[in-house]
Amino acid sequence: MLITLCYLYLWARWAARPARIIRSTVRRLHGTRCSFTFCRSGGGSKLQLEQPRPSPGTPGAPGVAEDSVCLRMGNRVFFIDESQSIDDLNKWALLLVSPFIYPGDVLKAEHIAFVIESILLQSQNLPTPFFPSETILKWSDCCLPLACRPGEPYKLFAEASIDNFSELGIAFMENRLQMDNGMVPQKIVSVHLQDSVLKELQQLTSSKITEVEELTSALSFKIKPEWEGTKHLGRDDQKVQGEECDQKKSSASQEEPTNASEKGDDIDEHHHLHLSSCHECLELESSTIESVKFASAEDIPDLPYDFSSSLEGSINTTCHIGQGRRVNVTGKPPNILLFVGSDSQEAHQRFQQLCCILTDCVDTDSYTIYHLKEKKVLSDPWLHNSLLLIIATEEPISEAICQQFMAYLSQGGKVLGLSSSFTFGGLQLRSKEELKKTIQTLVFSKADDNEMKLNVLTSGGIYKEGTGELLSPGRLKGYLENIEKDKMIVHLPFGTNGGEAILCQVHLEMSPSTLTQTQDAFNLLKSSNFKRYEVLKEILTVLGLSCELNRIPPLTPLYLFTAEEEVRVSFMQWLTGNVGPEGVMTFSKLTLKFVSSYKPELEVTPSQMPVVTTTEEFSPEHFNLEIYQKNLQTKQLGKVILFAEVTSSTMSLLDGLMFEVPSGLGLVAIATRQTQGKGRGGNVWLSPMGCSLSTLHIRIPLHSHLGQRIPYVQHLMSLAVVEAVRSIPEYQDINLRVKWPNDIYYSDQMKLGGVLVNSTLMGTTFYILIGCGFNVNNSNPTICINDLIIEYNKKHNKNLSLFRVDYLIARTITVLERLIDAFQDKGPNAILPLYYKYWVHSGQQVRLGSDEGPMVWIVGIDDYGFLQVHQEGGDIVTVHPDGNSFDMLRNLIIPKKQ
Repeated sequence: MLITLCYLYLWARWAARPARIIRSTVRRLHGTRCSFTFCRSGGGSKLQLEQPRPSPGTPGAPGVAEDSVCLRMGNRVFFIDESQSIDDLNKWALLLVSPFIYPGDVLKAEHIAFVIESILLQSQNLPTPFFPSETILKWSDCCLPLACRPGEPYKLFAEASIDNFSELGIAFMENRLQMDNGMVPQKIVSVHLQDSVLKELQQLTSSKITEVEELTSALSFKIKPEWEGTKHLGRDDQKVQGEECDQKKSSASQEEPTNASEKGDDIDEHHHLHLSSCHECLELESSTIESVKFASAEDIPDLPYDFSSSLEGSINTTCHIGQGRRVNVTGKPPNILLFVGSDSQEAHQRFQQLCCILTDCVDTDSYTIYHLKEKKVLSDPWLHNSLLLIIATEEPISEAICQQFMAYLSQGGKVLGLSSSFTFGGLQLRSKEELKKTIQTLVFSKADDNEMKLNVLTSGGIYKEGTGELLSPGRLKGYLENIEKDKMIVHLPFGTNGGEAILCQVHLEMSPSTLTQTQDAFNLLKSSNFKRYEVLKEILTVLGLSCELNRIPPLTPLYLFTAEEEVRVSFMQWLTGNVGPEGVMTFSKLTLKFVSSYKPELEVTPSQMPVVTTTEEFSPEHFNLEIYQKNLQTKQLGKVILFAEVTSSTMSLLDGLMFEVPSGLGLVAIATRQTQGKGRGGNVWLSPMGCSLSTLHIRIPLHSHLGQRIPYVQHLMSLAVVEAVRSIPEYQDINLRVKWPNDIYYSDQMKLGGVLVNSTLMGTTFYILIGCGFNVNNSNPTICINDLIIEYNKKHNKNLSLFRVDYLIARTITVLERLIDAFQDKGPNAILPLYYKYWVHSGQQVRLGSDEGPMVWIVGIDDYGFLQVHQEGGDIVTVHPDGNSFDMLRNLIIPKKQ
């Protein structure tokens, strides 16, 4: 040992490259009983696994012998020390169904177990580290989390290969190791496990699981994925991107290794059937279950962000990215909230009026509009999930609600007041009866200082400067053309975070046709109607919205495709024996009319759809059947395709037909665009061009691993999307991740997809529809996968090809079938290691109940797919969302025991 230390000491003194020192040291000595430690100079040499131990103080690294130090870089030290071990797991929270529970496979000779200690950035007033985005190493990309110990410092127990452990150490020494949720790494220490601990772990489970690398290999498949050039991304997409691409086809191909997954143990003892939530009952016959109320395609992302298969037939693409690519960079989700006061009929009508005019003013592909009801203002976590709040009620607003609105403004929110009583600062609202519901001439000053005049209906209120603290006025203003020049529109920036409000006392939201006025009054308002829209668009633009309008396209017929010819023959034989007169099949919500060719006189509505069965001459621009066929490598799923250029919702296309089609014919509905995309709890799913939109039909036996845990379906689908991309050679570092329960994220920062699951139990079989939408080539309303690839190519000087939607849908379905097979063999243990590898929640803290509730640490998901958390000093408990429509990780509740 002493000779080795002297050798390392001399080596370090001769200034060998730091990365080489770390890699060589770990590689040479990992088989010995020493521990490797990376720490800040103020950290002790001993890992405080049980009780804090005082360390002697010496310069540089207290308690560390000088001849043990291998490397110093600034205030960071890498040294070797006597073996350190974990001999008691009572104070650690095992990450659920972790591969560590099966230590015989994980901690083999070529792997290292270690502990990372980290602290919250704010807790020590540390300076915010600067990480060049191209050099950041995210800790979870190099290791598999095994257990955690909440507290200060937060300790995470993990394992990694020798090379990955070295990469973690190098990144730590170079101050570019990134943890989660504002935490800063302080120390990394390799550890050994006592035999007693290994025995204890073996007693925690009766089943065996495979480590992540083996699982990933088992899920891989021999595949010859094909796509064509980005010229097939679509003319509209290229116009949005502002780029020109030169493409050449290449015939270079490779093959991924195939590794058949092992057959698992027999199904374990059934737990009680647990679907959707603890409060739902299961009707065993003909009952429709909105599977997992908390498992749908929530369309609301949360956080700010920045950009951070072998491909047979792939192309060499040189893309010159223009500056015109428009990406949502506000840090707020694309949601417009309308507050119209009490829940009355009048308020409902006012909400409908606002929706109509906003639809005419803003890009409906970029924003969704929600009704913020009075009772939800104080309870739902809408403050962090809204781009604009519109207050449109003349009713008095309570002080508590006003405080919420001010909190929203202080966080950088944007507010538009339309004839409301809401004011703040030194601004006061005065009543002027002679103006109430009268037509006046408004002089409106635009942001460029140009003025315009128009006839408007006034509310009877005017703005006056009061005695309070006056705010600096913004760029917009409007006043009446009278002697007093009464203020009707004021623009008030607020706070230091970019908050601002534009308050109006003229009815910009009301159409002349809805007002009970004389014919002369109607004519006056109607003559200014175009200008009314112009003023409203100017206001919305100043508040950060895009008012470039896109027309909603008309619905198109469905086209029948199949992945294989024999599948087509089987489907047509079944269809011949089951279709009604004139080729009609009628279901509860939809009528399908099967025809050989489409004729213009055929009606296409959300409830009546023609299905064209002869499709040899139909070649849609945004769906290439050949690419789909070559990349779909399933035994059953996704074999029968119903494709539409434009449809109301892919979810509704299969509802009904799925009960009739034989089990061997896997249905999938694919659309280029949706006009009524569905999300969780009535939310709307935005469906612009370039988004992958599909609904897949699967059948799951009730008495099976997955049949007993239907909430896991959403997890499998979101995981399949991520794995479909990151399992392709050279694409493994494209930072796609899964967010519980049903979202696909870029890093932990921005949502780019989601999943909606509906299931019906008939007899002993679940009929399940999995709706999935994720952004492939559309930068709006958030970010897309091709954006990430473009940025990755720039930063790493790569030339990775961009994806097509049809390619990714086929690959995702293929991965999903493999995940389902693995789950049915071994239960959650088969997929959780891979899920934890990609999820965004490792080391994340959330609050229970409300923003003031107790802070807890997320540690995993339970046997039924629900989130589990650990509170310091308490037990691990399962939590459920409270049903809010904004953020499922807020207001989490502990369900009452039945």
